[in-house]
Amino acid sequence: MSQPTGRRERKKAMTRKALADAALQLFLERGYDQVGVKDVADAADVSVTTLFKHFPSKEALVFDMDDDLRTALVAAVRDRSPGQSVPQALREHILDRTVPADSPELAAFHNLVENTPALREYARRMWTRHQTALAHAIAEEVGAPADDVTCAALARFALEAHDLIGGHPDPRAAAEQIFALLEHGWSAAHPTS
Repeated sequence: MSQPTGRRERKKAMTRKALADAALQLFLERGYDQVGVKDVADAADVSVTTLFKHFPSKEALVFDMDDDLRTALVAAVRDRSPGQSVPQALREHILDRTVPADSPELAAFHNLVENTPALREYARRMWTRHQTALAHAIAEEVGAPADDVTCAALARFALEAHDLIGGHPDPRAAAEQIFALLEHGWSAAHPTS
């Protein structure tokens, strides 16, 4: 995410960060369902109206990375290693985003999302809403028309795989199996990519 340059933009970014940080801290301490938006606004020392100027919903407070997610998905395709297929690049990217690192904070965040139905559903929708951008990046990489159905299918299946991988007892094995399936189907549709 680019750094805001003007004073007003910096203040907005600071308020947004304060809200997101306060929300995450409260949600981790008390549980998502036990915290209201007023609690978050009070903790960040802003009004509820200000909170909703920065975040459209309570769930959005937890996921302050939507634009970054889209950018990273597209970059995973465009910046992949020479000789690496699109499905292989997406598998690596999704595994990096799905399997928590050895960080207790990241593990706590993943547990919060996985154990809160509203957050789990929001996270799923957040991933899948980038299907069009990802499909266009794939089409561009393989020289297909922007509306190519196989590119759209790969984008959709890869994004939906995130949910399956995250919910599997062995995420790495699940990713290998899912993307092996996508790889073989992909090779038949686009043998040179």
